[in-house]
Amino acid sequence: MSLNYSLLVFDWDGTLMDSESHIVACLQSAIDAMGLEPLPSRSLSNVIGLGLHEAIAQLYPEAEASTIANFINHYRNHFLSEQQPTRLFPGTKTLLEELHSRGYLMAVATGKSRRGLDRSLTETECQHLFHISRCADECFSKPHPQMLLEIMAELDVNPEKTLMIGDTEYDMLMAASAGTAALAVDYGVHDRQRLLSMNPLHCLSDIRELLEWLN
Repeated sequence: MSLNYSLLVFDWDGTLMDSESHIVACLQSAIDAMGLEPLPSRSLSNVIGLGLHEAIAQLYPEAEASTIANFINHYRNHFLSEQQPTRLFPGTKTLLEELHSRGYLMAVATGKSRRGLDRSLTETECQHLFHISRCADECFSKPHPQMLLEIMAELDVNPEKTLMIGDTEYDMLMAASAGTAALAVDYGVHDRQRLLSMNPLHCLSDIRELLEWLN
């Protein structure tokens, strides 16, 4: 197994940013506003990582297109109106700065919208650390490989030199479909056993372990 990767692609929510509780609260608020059948928090957490349209369709399989569109509007209005600060997991920014200084190409592939990701990058002052990013409103949702394929094409990096890092099976499946290696983290949305069933190279319990693993 070679660890000679030149491109590191990170998921955002649950991998770099500690946002699960905020996302679940926003989903619950949209459900309440629309008078939909309440769902347990575990079900809401499970769809984090998917694009909003795909997440809602999974939560409410019988929902019509107009219902999904209204749900998305309610969710985004609540999410973007919140003044809650974006919080990266401990040590994340220091790690990203160190990886950047070592010459790694770095990217983000996320289920967030472009507006949502740009807001998070601005709040965390991480814009300069990433060479490129792809969001769910620009590409097919994970686990479709489009995000990874476009990132690799634009940066001219082969799949063999690319490592996808994420906290959900959607990230692992996307990497497999794109022909890249995948590294899981178990402190986010999906548990360790579920992630290991996707056959990642390894499963970290702290993002700060990444540098040692790469070394």
